[in-house]
Amino acid sequence: MSICQEISTNLQRGKAKIVSELVTRALEEGVSAQEILSDGLISGMNVVGEKFKNNEVFVPEVLVAARAMNAGTKVLRPALISEGVEPIGKAVICTVQGDMHDIGKNLVKMMIEGQGIECVDLGVDVAPQRIVDAVRESGAKIVCLSALLTTTMYHQKDVIDSLREAGLRDQVKVMVGGAPVTQQFADEIGADCYTLDAASAAQAARSFFE
Repeated sequence: MSICQEISTNLQRGKAKIVSELVTRALEEGVSAQEILSDGLISGMNVVGEKFKNNEVFVPEVLVAARAMNAGTKVLRPALISEGVEPIGKAVICTVQGDMHDIGKNLVKMMIEGQGIECVDLGVDVAPQRIVDAVRESGAKIVCLSALLTTTMYHQKDVIDSLREAGLRDQVKVMVGGAPVTQQFADEIGADCYTLDAASAAQAARSFFE
C-alpha cells in the first residue's frame, strides 16, 4: 500500500493524528503536496461521501473523517502554498435569513472542501445582501444555500433575486438544499442545482469547475 493509500484509509477511519503523521512522512519522503491532496485526502473523502450517499456510513462517521481531512490539510497547507497549488474554486455557503440550523450546512461545507473547493462560510441567518457582498468580494463561482424550515426556504429565492439585481446571477451557480426543499421548488425559484444529500452536493459542486 502506498503512503497516499494509507492516508486515504486512515482518513476514512477518522484517525486524525495518524493522518497528520502520514502527511508529514509523505512530505519528508518527497511526495508532492498535490499528490498527497488528490490521492490521499480527497480520495479518502470521496470514499466516505459515496458510502454516506449509500447509507453505509452516517453523519458521525462523516464528521470524524472530515476532522481527519482538516488535520491532514493543516499539515499540508504550507507545502501546497509553496508548490503553488490553488483550490479549484471558491464557494459561498450559508443558512438563509431567519434560519439558525447549521448541521446540514456544515456537513455540505466539509464535503465540498473535501473536493478541493475553498468555502466562504457566512454562518446562519444570513441576509441576501451579505451573500451578494461575499460573492463580489471573494469571486466565488458557487453559492450554496441551506434552509431547514418551510418558513425560511423562500428566502433562497430572495437570494437569487438579489444576485440578479446586483448583476451577479450569471456569474454563479446557485445550489439549494435542506429538509423541506425539493427539485420542484429549486426549479420554481430558478436555482441551478438541488441535491438530496451532502455527498451529492459535493460532487455537483466539483462538476461546476470541470
